[in-house]
Amino acid sequence: MSGARALLTHLCQLHGIGVDFQDIWGTRREVPEPSLRALLAEFDIDASSDESLERAAREAAAARWKTLLPPVLLAAAGARPWAAPVRLARPHGGAQLHWRIAEETGAVHEGEVAVRQLREAAHAELNGTRYAAFELEIGVALPTGYHRLELRDDRGASGEALVIAAPARCYRPESLADGARLWGPAVQLYALRSGRNWGIGDFGDLAALVEDWAARGAGVFGLGPLHALFPHNPAHASPYSPSSRARLNVLYLDVEAIADFRECEDAQRRVRSTQFQARLARLREAPFVDYPGVAAAKFEVLARLYAHFLARHLAAEDARACEFRGFQAAGGVALRRHALFEALQEHFHAADPGVWGWPVWPEAYRDHDAAAVARFAAVNGERIEYFEYLQWQAELQLARVAERCTALGTAIGLYLDLAVSVDRAGSDAWTSREDYAPGASIGAPADEFNPNGQHWNLPPLRPDRLRADRYALFIETLRENMRNAGALRIDHVMGLMRLFWIPPRGSARDGAYVHYPLEELLAIVALESERNRCLVIGEDLGTVADEVRAALARIGVLSYRLLWFEREPDGSFRPAEAYPQDALVAVSTHDLATLAGWWQGRDLRLRLDLGLFPDAGAYEAQSAGRAHARARLLVALRHAGLLPPGTEIDPAVPVALAPPLGEAVHAFLAQTPARIMMVQLEDALGVPDQANMPGTTGEHPNWCRKLPESLERLSGDVRVANLASLLERIRPRPAARAAARPEPRPSFLNRRKTRG
Repeated sequence: MSGARALLTHLCQLHGIGVDFQDIWGTRREVPEPSLRALLAEFDIDASSDESLERAAREAAAARWKTLLPPVLLAAAGARPWAAPVRLARPHGGAQLHWRIAEETGAVHEGEVAVRQLREAAHAELNGTRYAAFELEIGVALPTGYHRLELRDDRGASGEALVIAAPARCYRPESLADGARLWGPAVQLYALRSGRNWGIGDFGDLAALVEDWAARGAGVFGLGPLHALFPHNPAHASPYSPSSRARLNVLYLDVEAIADFRECEDAQRRVRSTQFQARLARLREAPFVDYPGVAAAKFEVLARLYAHFLARHLAAEDARACEFRGFQAAGGVALRRHALFEALQEHFHAADPGVWGWPVWPEAYRDHDAAAVARFAAVNGERIEYFEYLQWQAELQLARVAERCTALGTAIGLYLDLAVSVDRAGSDAWTSREDYAPGASIGAPADEFNPNGQHWNLPPLRPDRLRADRYALFIETLRENMRNAGALRIDHVMGLMRLFWIPPRGSARDGAYVHYPLEELLAIVALESERNRCLVIGEDLGTVADEVRAALARIGVLSYRLLWFEREPDGSFRPAEAYPQDALVAVSTHDLATLAGWWQGRDLRLRLDLGLFPDAGAYEAQSAGRAHARARLLVALRHAGLLPPGTEIDPAVPVALAPPLGEAVHAFLAQTPARIMMVQLEDALGVPDQANMPGTTGEHPNWCRKLPESLERLSGDVRVANLASLLERIRPRPAARAAARPEPRPSFLNRRKTRG
């Protein structure tokens, strides 16, 4: 290895950038040198020349040794002693270290120790100064929570660290004790039809779904991400490319359920008018969600409701005004900045429809702390509060559904989804721009489903900045998503250890894995899970390092297992009893073929039509493989005693997916030991089209296809009734009523310091 390559490799290792990786076929792939240099630039490292690499290496070493304490430390809750790594300049035996721990409850512990009592672990010399690393043992057992360690020596050097005292495992509800196994429906909320919604499924529809399926025995209700999208551009509909992961999508508001609607005669007259009702009828009848049409109708009325609230309640400073002020106070600067972003984006987009996000705002507004932003906020306070009002109403409606789940005695309740990242043009990337790599994108290397790899065009979080900021953004995001959730699915959970970064203007062939502090992130997941009494499920599909699987299992994160991928080495389907217990199982998910689509090979034909196969031969090979896979699935059903009588098992003989066969597939999964089973409503209804086709944008109607039946018709659908009855027999609801989930305990990290 040349000297330059060795130095490049060293710098990459310091910043967690892998210089090679093993692909899904077991082949070692070396990352191209230009990619490594470009990714280092995302960490503000000048890697343009060998000289700059040498300078960067010296600066990194100096920064490492000159830091008295790391920004974050881990301690097992209730255990002692625990160790803090300390680095000292010119250490001598007579020096004293003074430490102080402030628990988040306010309790304080103090002590001091002589340097001579510490064991030296390493040392270095920089510019004539000797540095040494020590392990400082602290014999204070800390309760679960986030605490602050302050350290100083008698020469005036000082440091501060966040100490995360985490439980050993994530929260596990009592309803899952003693081998209990739950089941429930999974749905994309926008896809729900009803006779009362405004052309998109809403929180009112969700409440009706919960009522219906809870009566059928369901204990969990799965949803795609509910994250905030872009009011100025409602056609941007992907819930996995949100503006903010901490805020809610206000298009899911049930407008007529808002208290102000019942009070506002102006809004009622508008909605009841013949013209408006005709608009709503067209929106309801459309086979796909007309996002611009839905947004126009809802925002027209929501503006009236806020004007009413402003005049009747805020002006009077009455009880409802106090509730809103309380919501604003709880949301703090983070909520305010999201609303400020919405107002700014609306303002600039109205002046120029080509303004797609903050990266193309006037330069003076791209920094949330800029003077121009403060002036805008001072002049546009009412408009900013309008966007806070929308978030308030969305939070109220989602919370009511969660409370209803508890009242109905459902074992888990709402099962929400946390996307892996955000859109680089959105609120989170503006309010926390320092935490994101500005030009890189995350994706995935090539695999059997995506031979060209995947480029998601989402910015990755910088692990160094996250840690330096003491994970405040990560903590806040988890809390906001767990607040109303009985379970939370972490999309692409492998990202807690590593993400596949693609350099600016590169493709998936140019990418490299960037590593994250797995143990620290998992400690936060476990702590927030316990505090919010929220079960955690990790979406661990694809290439998953053994280290990640072991760590997730250790802290009690459920695995995510799909029927399509649970195969033996010879391609046969794994028997039901071979599935893990600590898992969620399902036939499929939003990015893959539905049961009917898979059975018909519809997904393969669609991928061929969209040019997603490298050549026709690949399509033909996968089509032939699908025929054999269908036969193998029938064999698995026969071994389980579930194959409907008279069903042929021959790859050359097509077999129709009649309802009894669909029920048999679901019964197969229901018999697994897995703690949770989800049923896509599309599979219950035999829908052949999947919600999303990865690798496409406008070529496929992603994230807008509605279910073929309304909620009113679903309640009496024979297919749904038969399937639910079958699952209730195999997985009967737990006898014990689920306990109510308290709010998270307050802590000094409830709001980010950088946000006030």
